[in-house]
Amino acid sequence: MKHTQTKHRLATSGFTLVEMILVLAIVALLVGAAIVNFSGVLEGGKKTTTKGNISSISSALRAYEVDNMFLPTTEQGLSALVEKPASRPVPQSWSKKLTKLPIDPWGNAYHYRRPGLKDKTGFDVYSSGPDGIADNEDDIGNWEK
Repeated sequence: MKHTQTKHRLATSGFTLVEMILVLAIVALLVGAAIVNFSGVLEGGKKTTTKGNISSISSALRAYEVDNMFLPTTEQGLSALVEKPASRPVPQSWSKKLTKLPIDPWGNAYHYRRPGLKDKTGFDVYSSGPDGIADNEDDIGNWEK
């Protein structure tokens, strides 16, 4: 008699297909919610990285200005921090300020403008932001504090 009770208990123990599908559905909902929340964190991280890169570029531009008594022109651009400009004004005390120009987290080059439109007394260094289109509302620049 003991043998049949053990057999009966083994046959009824375990999960049904409905229970397993229900658990999988709950797990899928939780993973989906986590992904949605995590994408906001990634976007915030990209903006923070962009601001850090802009700060580094701005510091390199200020060092360029100290060495040469002027900033690169808009035409010379940020590449003047990596290689000596050949166009006028040619810096006399040029030295490499950056080993390479960074790109923003969305894969685009940073923009430089002198004199600046946002920073009238200096220069604008900015990323075109998530949409990749310069000079619109989602730009991230050195004018933001």
